[in-house]
Amino acid sequence: MSRAKRKVAVFTGNRAEYGLQFPILKAINEHPDLEYQLIVSGAHLDSNFGRTLEEIQGDGFRIDSEVKIDMKADVRIATAQAIGSGVLGVSMALEKLSPDLVVVYADRFEGFAAVIAATQMNMPTAHIEGGDLTEGGALDDSVRHAMTKLAHLHFTTNQQASNRILAMGEEAWRVHTVGFPAIDLISDGRFASADEVVKRLGLDLTRPVVLFTQHSVTTEFELAVQQVVPSLQAIEQLARRGVQVVVTYPNNDAGGRSIIAALAELEAKQLPNVQFHSSLGRSLYHGVLALAWDRKLRIACVGNSSSGVKETPVFGCPTVNIGSRQEGRLRGSNVIDASYDADAIVLAVERCLHDEAFRATAHATDNPYFLGGAGKKIAAVLADVPIGQKLLRKSMTLKGEVRDGWYR
Repeated sequence: MSRAKRKVAVFTGNRAEYGLQFPILKAINEHPDLEYQLIVSGAHLDSNFGRTLEEIQGDGFRIDSEVKIDMKADVRIATAQAIGSGVLGVSMALEKLSPDLVVVYADRFEGFAAVIAATQMNMPTAHIEGGDLTEGGALDDSVRHAMTKLAHLHFTTNQQASNRILAMGEEAWRVHTVGFPAIDLISDGRFASADEVVKRLGLDLTRPVVLFTQHSVTTEFELAVQQVVPSLQAIEQLARRGVQVVVTYPNNDAGGRSIIAALAELEAKQLPNVQFHSSLGRSLYHGVLALAWDRKLRIACVGNSSSGVKETPVFGCPTVNIGSRQEGRLRGSNVIDASYDADAIVLAVERCLHDEAFRATAHATDNPYFLGGAGKKIAAVLADVPIGQKLLRKSMTLKGEVRDGWYR
């Protein structure tokens, strides 16, 4: 007699997160002992940030609950209030869906709200991508580590991250090093072809292409415009040199709307070679990066998105990381760091496009996040882990004993 399928509620709050969760949702959907319940929230429902609900539906996933999170302005109180709004909304969705397990991702405030709601409702909760580091002034590290301490199961992208979670006192049986889920999609070739990229974006592949995204640094959100202006000045310089620049909007963090306003001012100039998109969608975004596989093409990823560090190595795509947002994050040898200075950014981009020695290094870079089959590994654990008091009752492995000073 077959057992009833376990219901796994998966929470997604923004476009980037969903792209990383796709392989997990797919693996859950294909597992004979699991069924997903998809909770969609945050920027997915906000037209200012692309309203990416349609992308999810286009992928064929059923949406079981839509949770609106109120975040009205780029002010200090907004994110705190959004977390409260999210806790209320997600808790009501979970009460209605009554899942056996809940899955949350990474380090954003929407996911933080979801993990608070789930764990306070005594629901077994799995956290993806815990243990990573981003020390560059964003709130991500604090939120990510707090989510780790709340969650019952941990799926990490690399061994360093697993080691950090163990160092937090989490029990070893709860921690699973599975790799970066987004790479599953890339390995399966689930992204736009070069012909589709050219057709949809109108690119001329005989000329260089830059894919640009810059988010706010959330502990410095009031400086968001000041920090993005040098990047926009660099875009103007590059465009005048014939570089095609594809600009995408930032996340809905505090400071995001002010960056969008600055982008709108640049867009109003109607510069040749520069185009603006609220969201490319996962398939088209990866399709642009995949152009870098062809060494004859001049492709670069520029900005401060985590995708520039974690996803570009798969494609051997030369990358310029601007400012402090991704400090401390594990990376490949395809990444150049640049300060908030237009000339420094232009020089770094030119190196990505024309320095053959660096381009060769970028093309051959190791990918520190690639282990393979992350989605299926996660689904297997979710299907087999015993659900009961052992899972729900967390134990601290660090006893705080004094041995020649503090015991570590």
